Amino acid sequence: MPASAFTLNDLRTVLLEAAGADDDVDLAGDILDSDFEQLGYESLALLETAGRIERTHGISLDEEALAEARTPRRLIDLVNSHLTAATA
Repeated sequence: MPASAFTLNDLRTVLLEAAGADDDVDLAGDILDSDFEQLGYESLALLETAGRIERTHGISLDEEALAEARTPRRLIDLVNSHLTAATA
């Protein structure tokens, strides 16, 4: 695992910066396994989120893998796997 793993709090921050938040969604709640669409984030918002993560952490996320990361848990795992590979 990299020295600084990407966390749920990191993702919350990026989501808010990239696309804001739906007034009906509590990002502070238990959202790990919620589908991004249920959270109010469509594909364009997720692309912006991924772009910010890539720039901030110096990684490149595969578009197909990104499309399959439909929940915060899966996106966090994807980012951390890339961070681990980048430091190996």
